[in-house]
Amino acid sequence: MKDAVEQVQCIVGYSFNDLSLLEEALTHSSYPFRASYQRLEFVGDAVLNLAFTNFVYLTNPSVGPGALSVLRAANISTEKLARVAIRHDFYRYLRRHSNILDSMVQEFTEAVSKEREEDYAGISYGGSTVKAPKVLADIVESIAAAIYIDCSFNLVAFWKVFRGILEPIITVETPNQQPVSHIYELCQKQGMSIEFKNWKKDNMNITNVYVDGELLGVGSSEQKPIAKLNAARDALQKLCHDEVDRMEIIKCSSQISKTSEDVVTSRQINGGLITNKANANGGEEVDGSKQRLHELCSKKRWQKPIYSLEEKEGPAHDTKFLCSVKVFCNNEALFAFGDPKSRLREAENSAAYKLLCQLTAY
Repeated sequence: MKDAVEQVQCIVGYSFNDLSLLEEALTHSSYPFRASYQRLEFVGDAVLNLAFTNFVYLTNPSVGPGALSVLRAANISTEKLARVAIRHDFYRYLRRHSNILDSMVQEFTEAVSKEREEDYAGISYGGSTVKAPKVLADIVESIAAAIYIDCSFNLVAFWKVFRGILEPIITVETPNQQPVSHIYELCQKQGMSIEFKNWKKDNMNITNVYVDGELLGVGSSEQKPIAKLNAARDALQKLCHDEVDRMEIIKCSSQISKTSEDVVTSRQINGGLITNKANANGGEEVDGSKQRLHELCSKKRWQKPIYSLEEKEGPAHDTKFLCSVKVFCNNEALFAFGDPKSRLREAENSAAYKLLCQLTAY
């Protein structure tokens, strides 16, 4: 144990006045006849929370409380702290008697070794295959508490020592929201419904994400929480891709007017974009246009229609939604705006109707 204590002191760059604190921080409850790190972990959790609260508040004077909470959570999540433990090889010095624990940490360590450095912020909420064993985050919190107590409960002195251990720190420029929370928030803002459905195949958990009743993301893992995270990430990628794709079409089109009569067709030719406008007034809108457009695309083996919320205006009691829809057919993109409607589904149906009129003449 003496060697382990010396090694950890070198890693953290701090010499303890009371070495028994560090010994306790490096002792798991499975190790007999010694006090475990559980009490220190309790203190460390609170210390890191307060230290990061101070840090993000002082370094981000123009950032609101919501964003500060996200930033703090990203830096002290179990997933983030577990990776800190892996980075410094803390588990190696932990006194324990648990083969199961060793196997879990080994599996997680192998998964982390395959992660890309540029994805560090995004995985602070969970990797793509293996959930972080809590023991790894516990070690970091326990060592933090040991240093804090040894510094006579001086938070400033503690932070000078421990900040470097937590690097790289996720900043306001880099944090990714927790994927599940992010997609819920995104769908709420755009007036879309969202549902997660989980099922099992052998030992694998599979989660599907449905947005407005359509399957948008799929994730799988032996662990149910990771499957849900992966499904949310998959859905978010598609939502973001659709948004970028839509913006490119709008950017390249010549001053598209967002009115009920605007229907845009676009064709990629020799790297350039040719655009046309056509009047879509084909009569009164028909309910079920969205379903008919979906059936038409399926019959023609085209991609599914892509709907986007273009505008949301008006007070809460009289909100109007303006939607667009895009369909790829025969290497050409057809793009139409609907009329403003009081409900999102009606706005999407309006856009589908306008595009169906265009397809009739196509």
